[in-house]
Amino acid sequence: MITWRVERENSRSAARGASWWWPVGWLLAAGWAAAFPLVSDVGTHRVWGVCAAFGYTAAAVAARVLPRPRAVRVPVVLALAGAVVLPLLLLVLTGQAQSEVDVIERSGRLLYATGTPYLDAPRRVEEYTPYLPGMALLGIPRALLGEHGWAARYFGDARVWCAAVFLSCLVASRAVVRRRPGGSAHIRSHVRDGDGRFAAATAVLIASPVVALPLCVSGVDLPLAGLCVLAIACAVRGRPVAAGLVLAAACSLKWTAWPAIPVVVALLGCAWGARRGLRCAGTAVAGTALLVLPSALLSPGPMVEQVLAFPTGRGELATPATSPLPGRLLAEQGATGWAVAVTLLLCGASAVGLSLVLRPPRDSVGAADRLAVGLSIAFLLAPAGRFGYLALPVLLVVWARSVGAGSVGARWSGTGSADARSSGTRPVGAPSSGTETAPQDRDADAQLATAGAGRRS
Repeated sequence: MITWRVERENSRSAARGASWWWPVGWLLAAGWAAAFPLVSDVGTHRVWGVCAAFGYTAAAVAARVLPRPRAVRVPVVLALAGAVVLPLLLLVLTGQAQSEVDVIERSGRLLYATGTPYLDAPRRVEEYTPYLPGMALLGIPRALLGEHGWAARYFGDARVWCAAVFLSCLVASRAVVRRRPGGSAHIRSHVRDGDGRFAAATAVLIASPVVALPLCVSGVDLPLAGLCVLAIACAVRGRPVAAGLVLAAACSLKWTAWPAIPVVVALLGCAWGARRGLRCAGTAVAGTALLVLPSALLSPGPMVEQVLAFPTGRGELATPATSPLPGRLLAEQGATGWAVAVTLLLCGASAVGLSLVLRPPRDSVGAADRLAVGLSIAFLLAPAGRFGYLALPVLLVVWARSVGAGSVGARWSGTGSADARSSGTRPVGAPSSGTETAPQDRDADAQLATAGAGRRS
């Protein structure tokens, strides 16, 4: 009885503490959004800031005055309406977008008409395509639908397709992770409970400024982020070909996705055996080559200039990515500073690569964190970059903890890889065969059984 009262008081204290977190979080988001109309000279950012500030403020008020569980659900709906739905519709209907959207749509028209998304002799920054050929596929709807009519207005905008790819990958990543062969009743109950937490966490993530701002104004990095998390989810479930195909799609969008290949391969090799890791690597490299090589053969010079030289600050025209990050500040000191920035970048990449060999990630959380660290180093030390690029590492870290794959992963994956079975070992975290249960599994079973008993009582 005493233990039950203590637990009840602890739960009440935790609920009272959590009741303040949501209003404070939404107020911080509102303050961040409200700063854009004051300090930004970009029209799309100003529109988003006004709409999102009202949405986040309404969410903060609702989170404070409404009783639970509406104090969590209603604010998320208000934040989504104010930070995503309203500004996205307003910007799409009025044709306002960042230059990246126009670049994707123009490259889609070029790919559809000529077979390559790169102009032979671009004279302005707006005529450059700093993306790999796969990104142009998101501009194909504009090429097919044209510029006029309701279909072109609603479905020709590249942001709509960037958002569709991103959201589809988030949903698919959860579906891949939650598919476990067989399983006992408490495992299935754990999956159902996790689905609700994942849906709530995903809604909050989409409503947050980290996703809402790029989704409304450009969306260019969201498909890459979604494909990366889906590749990690496939690797967690021991599906090397699927992971390789998803990686190939990501790597055909931007070269910044390439660090995901060694991370996913290391995860597969550690959890499922070297064969699956090599199979994933081969599929990813072959798929990327298949998607990129046609345009590279048709436009080798323009592709090198626009995809490699221009984003790194070594092109004929200066890149507009001029955020005061360390790599950019070093590159502004001349050739020596640029060389120092590139050297530091290579050292950071080597350190992350060495960590994958010495201590490979064992689950989705470890893989997402390792990829986030590598991408953060790349964005911070690159000779040219934007603060907005850092949203991708943040998204990876949050996704890995919301999807629940880090706690399940290979643990519920059955007997594991053929390599593990032949060697008499089992994948990292996989349950042992036979009647003996590992200590951590016994603890998990006991906690789930206690939770179930509490709900029944």
